[in-house]
Amino acid sequence: MSDLITMSGGPSSLKQPDGVRGEILRIGQQMDLMVTHLHGELKELASRGQLFYAASQAATTTTIALAATYTGLCLSNPAGNTMNLTPRMLGVALSVAPAGIAAIALGGGFVAAGVVTHTTPLTAANCQLGNAAAPTGKADAAATLVGTPAVMMPLENGFTAGALYAGRGMFNLAGAPSIKPGGYIFVYTLTVVVGLFGIWWTEEPV
Repeated sequence: MSDLITMSGGPSSLKQPDGVRGEILRIGQQMDLMVTHLHGELKELASRGQLFYAASQAATTTTIALAATYTGLCLSNPAGNTMNLTPRMLGVALSVAPAGIAAIALGGGFVAAGVVTHTTPLTAANCQLGNAAAPTGKADAAATLVGTPAVMMPLENGFTAGALYAGRGMFNLAGAPSIKPGGYIFVYTLTVVVGLFGIWWTEEPV
């Protein structure tokens, strides 16, 4: 506790949570808060039951580029929902070596009516295993994309069967983009690939 400054004689009206001392945490020369990480980045959200997941349970063959009749992994926010969806992590694991270059990206789109055709819904659940609180977002292995879907961010370098690159597998989406009701994101592949896909997200009031 040597890096804490005790506030002796501070205002008595200040309220402190039980077990928390009245102190100021150490700050750096650029007024940055000096902290030590105790848990993982998503620990607090998971422990509160506010982190959700969905993943393909069998190998999925993706569609090419921006096809409206889509297969892969799509996370959508239903029209009229009272929550925004915030993607946190995206996972990609190819199970078959692609025949040609297979760049992978994050795509997204929006239309007020939202995605309404959920051809192959995935089971979405709480990352706090045993917590029955279900998400409001919809995850699909196959769906009909609406509006004008577009590539938002390349995720993985292209590779071929002759020069197969293992890839990173997990992508930290850092809370972006924010998916309002009617919006959606999806795994974009330049060419057809086969593999498993998964996503973690949180939900906040609109």
